[in-house]
Amino acid sequence: MTDGQHSTGEASDGRREREIDAVAARYGFEGVHRLKMPVSALHRVSETDLYDGIAGAVREAEPSVVLLPFRSDAHSDHHAVNAIGWSCTKSFRFPSVRRVLMYDTPSETDFSHPGDPFVPDVLVDITGYLDAKIEIMGLYESELRAHPFPRSEKGLRARAALYGAMAGCEAAEGFMLMRDIDRL
Repeated sequence: MTDGQHSTGEASDGRREREIDAVAARYGFEGVHRLKMPVSALHRVSETDLYDGIAGAVREAEPSVVLLPFRSDAHSDHHAVNAIGWSCTKSFRFPSVRRVLMYDTPSETDFSHPGDPFVPDVLVDITGYLDAKIEIMGLYESELRAHPFPRSEKGLRARAALYGAMAGCEAAEGFMLMRDIDRL
């Protein structure tokens, strides 16, 4: 969504873009859509511009599953992406979308509004993928810090173990379901 240019005027050194490229290469993504909007300032971007950017990416990629940040995350950019992203999943405008899930972001979801907690109702067993997930997260040098930071290796493993305990496996990822369309 963002370009690494902070709303304070602090210039981006291209680090985030390089990290995203490294993660995309490691996962083998076919492509990455960059909307190049200002960091921590999406609430100042017009809803039309946000909608056009997200809708364009959804139309081009034609995903069956859309992942959005949790609606009550502490980060204002996550609010904007969730609200506008949700409107870009209407089945009559975006027929490829069958499932919409919200994900939790360690350090942002942890401080969500107490009246709207993140309660995962979709759990995905990632036991066989946890080490690769941690390795790939290491490519985001700007986001990974030492424990007790929530996005530390220890914090991520603890979160996976918690969700794993909920799912009856060693490690899991937790999501909240927004929409699930089955077509028989």
